[in-house]
Parts: sequence; C-alpha cells; structure tokens
Amino acid sequence: MILVYPACRREIDSLPEEIRSDLADAVARLDAGLMLSMPLSRPMPSIKRGAHELRLKERSGAYRVVYALIRSGRVYLVHAFKKTTRATSFKSIEIARKRLKEILR
Repeated sequence: MILVYPACRREIDSLPEEIRSDLADAVARLDAGLMLSMPLSRPMPSIKRGAHELRLKERSGAYRVVYALIRSGRVYLVHAFKKTTRATSFKSIEIARKRLKEILR
C-alpha cells in the first residue's frame, strides 16, 4: 500500500511530467513488493532506519523523493524536491524526519 503525506502530494504535483512518470513506475514496483536499489533508490539512514530516496533525473535536473518502508508492506512518500547541491540538504533531511515522526505517532 502506498501512502502519500499531503504536503508531499503537492510537491510531487509540481515536478516535471517526465519525473512524475518515472516516479509512477518506481512506486508501482514498490507497491508490487519489489526492493529497489542503486542507481534508482538509495538508503537514507540519516533520516531514519527504513528510509530511502528515489533518485530521478531529466534535462532540467535531479529530483529526489524520500520514502519509508514501514510495517506490513506500507510505503510512505514523505518529501519530494529538486536537488540543487551535491549532498542532500540538511533542510530536506529535517523535513523528511519531521514528516515521518508525524506518520509514526
């Protein structure tokens, strides 16, 4: 089951169409129970155990969607953003942490 944090839904809606299409393919694989790996997905233990980022790219730049695999096959999409620096920004990591905390209460 795929669940999307409400603010993340708005972030995803603002992504370029090609990125949203690639994201839909990746999410369908997650929903089918497949584990994704590099280069498409990378673990993000700095956010939380079980957190990962989808790594999507097109001409306008690199985009990331943070998701977490939690309890009984649930996948939570919590944060989507355009990557503007080499490392994921501290702000994006904190946003993802905060949203995951809210979900896990």
